[in-house]
Amino acid sequence: MNTQASLPKQVKIVEVGPRDGLQNEKETIPAEVKIELVNRLTQAGFVNIEAASFVSPKWVPQMATSTEVMAGITRKAGVIYSALTPNMKGFEAALAAGADEVVIFSSASEAFAQKNINCSIAESIERFRDVAAAAKQHGLRLRGSISCAFGCPYQGEVTPEQVADVVKLMRDLGCDEIDIADTIGVGTPRHVQTVMQRVAQEFPIAQISGHFHDTYGQALANIYASMEVGVSIFHSSVAGLGGCPYAKGATGNVSTEDVLFMMQGLGVETGIDLNAVVDAGQFISQHLGRKAVSRAGNAIAAKRAN
Repeated sequence: MNTQASLPKQVKIVEVGPRDGLQNEKETIPAEVKIELVNRLTQAGFVNIEAASFVSPKWVPQMATSTEVMAGITRKAGVIYSALTPNMKGFEAALAAGADEVVIFSSASEAFAQKNINCSIAESIERFRDVAAAAKQHGLRLRGSISCAFGCPYQGEVTPEQVADVVKLMRDLGCDEIDIADTIGVGTPRHVQTVMQRVAQEFPIAQISGHFHDTYGQALANIYASMEVGVSIFHSSVAGLGGCPYAKGATGNVSTEDVLFMMQGLGVETGIDLNAVVDAGQFISQHLGRKAVSRAGNAIAAKRAN
């Protein structure tokens, strides 16, 4: 079988570094550094950047400057700047800050939902009903994110059926896009294909995205496997920003530079300038005082330095 023929010609990469990547950092990152990062990513050609999170600063102190960041970035026409909104208060802040898309979230694992958001999956969906209705009313895009879709740190196995059940709930809220997230990075290619094919029975595959963590080194293989079954939207994080809080010392989000390098080699269009992303990755890594968690990014930067 010629799998090359079955790969999409073009994919959308959602850059999550400024939000999902930076939210776990211990040291406070000044708003101007985040603004510079988002601006660099905009210039690199991303059409969707997760830029902010309107959660209580008590829970996620790193995102306390989200209003400032959204006000300070240089926006480009056609680019979607997304914000995570856990409730109506968060939605109102996101709306006032000019977010183009709001992100709501649940889990495919009951145990994770209880530990992470202190309620059941069904309750989490109920909490978002008003947010979803308000997003539609104000003409904002609505994205749903489902964590632990391939395994959970508390309950272990998560079945494709459990993921499909949450996809149905998010579809019925009116989500425009739904992320299938491997929060702990335990997914492997065949498993990922099984889950993606199951959820595609409930929601159009063109609006399903893969959010893979590289904890066990499977993220690129999982992205490739997802493309083979028709998924064409993927999340990644510049410089591999963001650890995995459930696996000590583990990497989190797959690095954008690594994903772009693979897409380039496959002849799959992204519309993104890899060199500009490498520069953005080096910029934020220097600010954080550490090396980027990106093999392709570091290799390209080293080659340039020679």
